[in-house]
Amino acid sequence: MRFIVLSVLALLALPAAPSSAQSGASDRSIADKLPLFAKNNCRQNRDPANQLFCGDPELAAAAERLSAAIEARLARLPDRLPAIEENAIWIRQRSLGCGIVGQAAIRYDEVDQIRACLLKVTEERTAVLRDPDFDCLAANTAAGALICADPSLALAETELNGEVLGLIGKLDPNAARFAFAEYGRWTRERDRKCNLVGKENVPLAELSSEEGCLADSLRRRTDEIAAAKGDPKKVFGRQVAAKSPDTDAVDFCAARIHAANSCGNFVRINRVYALDSQVSDEEAQVTGEIEMVVLAPFTACSKVASTCTGTCWDLRTGRPQPAAANRERAAEAFNVTRSVRIQRTFAFVKANDGWRCREDELAPVNSGVSSGGS
Repeated sequence: MRFIVLSVLALLALPAAPSSAQSGASDRSIADKLPLFAKNNCRQNRDPANQLFCGDPELAAAAERLSAAIEARLARLPDRLPAIEENAIWIRQRSLGCGIVGQAAIRYDEVDQIRACLLKVTEERTAVLRDPDFDCLAANTAAGALICADPSLALAETELNGEVLGLIGKLDPNAARFAFAEYGRWTRERDRKCNLVGKENVPLAELSSEEGCLADSLRRRTDEIAAAKGDPKKVFGRQVAAKSPDTDAVDFCAARIHAANSCGNFVRINRVYALDSQVSDEEAQVTGEIEMVVLAPFTACSKVASTCTGTCWDLRTGRPQPAAANRERAAEAFNVTRSVRIQRTFAFVKANDGWRCREDELAPVNSGVSSGGS
């Protein structure tokens, strides 16, 4: 979060595009300044920045280099979804800092200055992403900030990441998807156990007492992987059971549902809480709250919305809505970085190895709210 704030300030300090049109320029198209605009059919892009990247050869080449740097960064991270979210936030900040507001069309006389701004920040972003230290500096959680500030913790996490990626690389794509989701759940569980959830803006000096907990967690996970002797199936299991019907159980359930339905392409689970539970000897019902963030646009009333966020949505009110209601707005899409919070009751059954979730999707929800990302 500290890095993101600094990024915003840096982008907003860039020269903004002029707001008034030059004489005779108002009736000219930006296509006249973009050599590839017609050839690449750039007008079909609704996003003004994407039109420039599509139509200008220098911007297009810079975008390819940035894409390669992003892929290289993702390839060295077992939990990729926070990095995808951070990149989505950067894109929004980039556009705003270069004078592009929402979907407002770029004026002909603004093209040169906005193009120069986009080229500058894209090249700077590419250089930053190529530095492995950026993975640490971009951490927007309290645990990430603590790890980044302590060389021994940073080294331990880097070594663990390498071991995890080595194991996941042995899995087929479907099993690898579950493994990536499991690693993300590990991280959330670690942060809960170390009492670091929701402390992103707390000074590091006040969190130093939790460094030992982080070190222990990293060491235990590394030892677990070493004990597997290179067999990923001993570390990652698609049918994982929870010890108790509690927050960890809800997180097991939500992570499995998201992995099974490829939800990580669209939304990331940020936090999980257990609010209430009813437990018998063999069965349990746990009401949990799940916070998610949107990583890629998807229709507010769709299979993705229902399966991955639990319901269709009315994006004007940020509230759940029946699938058949308000049909004229049903095709609206979630914006990137929009947050979603749902409450849902999950059913569990007691097995020999613990409590197993009986749910296959997040629908239906008890309640929910969506906000931000506009």
